[in-house]
Amino acid sequence: MQTEKEDEDDAAPEEYVALCDFTGSGSDQLSFSRADKVLVHAKPSSEWWWAELQAVRGYVPASYLHQGGAEEEEDTSLDDPWQDEEYFGSYGMLKLHLEMLSDKSRTEAYRQVILSNSASLNNKVVVDLGCGTGIISLFCAQLAQPSVVYAVEASSMAEYTKQLVKQNGCEDIVTVLQGRAEELELPEQVDVLVSEWMGNCLLFEFMVESVLSARDRWLREGGVIWPSSAALTLVPCQADSYYTEKMAFWERLYGLDFTPLQPLAQQEFFSKPKFSHLIEPGDCLAAPCDVVCLNMYTLQITDLEEIKGQFHFCVEKSGVFHGFTAWFTVHFKSLETGGATVELNTGPTSEPTHWKQTLFMLDRPVSVYAGDSISGTILLRRNPTWRRHMTVTLNWNINNSTEETDDCQVATKTFPMWR
Repeated sequence: MQTEKEDEDDAAPEEYVALCDFTGSGSDQLSFSRADKVLVHAKPSSEWWWAELQAVRGYVPASYLHQGGAEEEEDTSLDDPWQDEEYFGSYGMLKLHLEMLSDKSRTEAYRQVILSNSASLNNKVVVDLGCGTGIISLFCAQLAQPSVVYAVEASSMAEYTKQLVKQNGCEDIVTVLQGRAEELELPEQVDVLVSEWMGNCLLFEFMVESVLSARDRWLREGGVIWPSSAALTLVPCQADSYYTEKMAFWERLYGLDFTPLQPLAQQEFFSKPKFSHLIEPGDCLAAPCDVVCLNMYTLQITDLEEIKGQFHFCVEKSGVFHGFTAWFTVHFKSLETGGATVELNTGPTSEPTHWKQTLFMLDRPVSVYAGDSISGTILLRRNPTWRRHMTVTLNWNINNSTEETDDCQVATKTFPMWR
């Protein structure tokens, strides 16, 4: 017999249209494909709803759904696929710039690139794409002698950047231009294209597309791109404190059993990646490996739709496998023949940056032992509608090395990355 609540849910479900594919990571999550019509019966939280598709029910991520018919979805999805108002609006305020400028590792890496290439930058034409407050442009003007630096910024911060350029006596070299790279025209081709475009898990927010567009339109043949290459690194890890904080917390509270809330905790806290995670080197269960490598001279915009990598880890010490941690490294090719390459590493063995690392939690922790292997693939799939968003899908199998068993545990999980 149905309960009164179930009768209410069944009486008037709301129809939503899926914006993109979603693969459920557990038996209580509902999988669907883009453009599927999903019936939402209940909204227990802002992030997870109880829905139905073809008589099957389960939890679905609310941000994957849009209300309205298929035709309406097709139209509204094109209103602002880049979410420019939100994205550039955030860069028009000081909060993000305070965070970035306070990041000494990041800012000093760019300063070192300019300083170590100062002689070769003499009389060169430089574009600083997404210049923000213009710190890289100011470095160029003060530490080198380029003929001109075009400081390109799409947000309203550009007006303040002009003031900063004048205040620091660099207006003879730095020209601030406000607008999107895809829409602006520069008066000449450039010798050097520099940008700080990286996001969480390297690609998040996809500013890299603007860099590639600028490269194809503005960079002179033989010109240099900074960063010149980038790599996404992955490692299987322990995350005891985070697991205890979000999951084990519900085991016993004030002498009471709260474990029925653990499935909800898993959906709420572990279904999305944890940004700004700081992993201790000792929590790495194996040696990290690069799973994605990007060459900024050959990477194409179409390549960004799906980027796939592979991994194979040999577990170095016994422990609890809670998830994977990711970070990135970028390299700046020298303009000097035989000159040193500058590296910016956001991993746990380097000074922390404002990106920190990104943690992907398994649904349930797994005990692993020295000698075990963890192999699989990572897929970064760009959202087909909301172009700054993506999903990260991890497929992995654990091969047990002990003589007593020859088990192979296989699993997969998809993580949405939304702003």
